[in-house]
Amino acid sequence: MAERQNAVELRNVVKRYGEFTAVKKMDLTVPENSFVTFLGPSGCGKTTTLRMIAGLTDISEGDLMIRDRRVNDLPIHKRNLGLVFQNYALFPHKTIFDNIAFGLKYRKIAKADIARKVQSALELVQLPHVAERYPNQLSGGQQQRIALARAIVIEPDVLLLDEPLSALDANLREEMRVELKRIQRELGIATVFVTHDQSEALAMSDKLVVMNNGVVEQEGAPEDVYNNPSSAFVADFLGHSNIFAGQLAEPAGDTAPVHLQGGPSLLTTAHQMERVAHQQNVRAVIRAEKITVSTDKTPISGDAGTSIPGRVKTVDYLGQMARYFITAEGRDWQVINPIDQHPFSEGAEIFMHIPARNCVLLPGHSD
Repeated sequence: MAERQNAVELRNVVKRYGEFTAVKKMDLTVPENSFVTFLGPSGCGKTTTLRMIAGLTDISEGDLMIRDRRVNDLPIHKRNLGLVFQNYALFPHKTIFDNIAFGLKYRKIAKADIARKVQSALELVQLPHVAERYPNQLSGGQQQRIALARAIVIEPDVLLLDEPLSALDANLREEMRVELKRIQRELGIATVFVTHDQSEALAMSDKLVVMNNGVVEQEGAPEDVYNNPSSAFVADFLGHSNIFAGQLAEPAGDTAPVHLQGGPSLLTTAHQMERVAHQQNVRAVIRAEKITVSTDKTPISGDAGTSIPGRVKTVDYLGQMARYFITAEGRDWQVINPIDQHPFSEGAEIFMHIPARNCVLLPGHSD
């Protein structure tokens, strides 16, 4: 028997609310054992998509498959899914044991097996000694772990996580991010995670799905989506990018100049020229952290690229990093660089060094 490849598959899925289309013709797969994240701004359709997978929202068109079975009309309690929400949704009047055991009791599992499964789930989330406590006796982070234990104890086919970390403080979010990934890896369970937090999405995902206005703008491995955005929306939404219209000139060897409107020329690579099929009108995308700022005109690396003189307008001190807002040849730039002790000060005269490999091209217009 062939090994199943996808835990979830959406085939031309559409969701309408009256005249408004929240999700438009979505085709998407969630591979077995993978961690797939929906990322996008509020209202982009990511939570609606998760709710359709869960059975909490009806599908207007298309087919939803879970483990090769069409589940469009199957109610939520028959889909064998684990759900974790932002607000935990624990029963305040039940003990932690009874909260976790809730789904098992409806599956007519023997009491001894329930006890064993609950204890195993508590150990997995590293809270083995809280079974007799109540939710209000636990911290927010502990309650989140219990919500996760309740979702995984039923051994679901798919785990659905709807912004489960957003109610936690920054340090606890980072800790739970690591824990979630560890548990997902240990169980080998297909997971769909919804977030608007870029760092969470990049750190946790095997597959990143960037959504906007009900459509998938781009999907793929996080590093590929980040380093090779397929649209200006993805480049602008994910991280900090400088995006300028320009014209691609004839190549010279492995590089070619991109003449920015009323500004400097940047070097780009043959690979980027191929991405835009050598068309003349393009948009140049340069990630803020892929520009190096120094007081030397010549870059240390010696890589093919461009050096542009500029002046620091504003500095955001971020601890180990500094975010610079720079004026250079009539344009405003953002640059994020690590710092040893002190960032460049406002008004400093600097050079920005942009390697050709870091000048990503998108189709565009120079008008």
